[in-house]
Amino acid sequence: MNAFDILFYSIFLYFKPKYKQKSNTIAIVYVSVLQCALLLLLGVFFAGFFSKMHVSTMSQEKAWIIFILVSGFVCFKNWMQYTGKRRMMINAKMNKKKSNTYNIWLLFLLPVLVLGLTYVLSMAV
Repeated sequence: MNAFDILFYSIFLYFKPKYKQKSNTIAIVYVSVLQCALLLLLGVFFAGFFSKMHVSTMSQEKAWIIFILVSGFVCFKNWMQYTGKRRMMINAKMNKKKSNTYNIWLLFLLPVLVLGLTYVLSMAV
């Protein structure tokens, strides 16, 4: 299990008592947004690094198109991964051991902080 599985399960358990049917969808959207935000942060970092090194690899429009395509793939991958047997395995593994409870507000603040860091990094370039 990786860190995103643990975050998925934490969000899933938080919303399970309130929204029984929608808790899985909310957790999938959370993990997808977090992964896309991290992907954007990585892309902005490398774009700034390559511009400082005076390396012209691709245009800005092509980079945005690649980001959109990869983000779509990430969303599809998470949808396939967390609606099938993988979620059942995560539930079984997390039920066996004592799960760490994370502060839900910090979990919701994590993608916002990553997007804020991305904005600061893009302004520095």
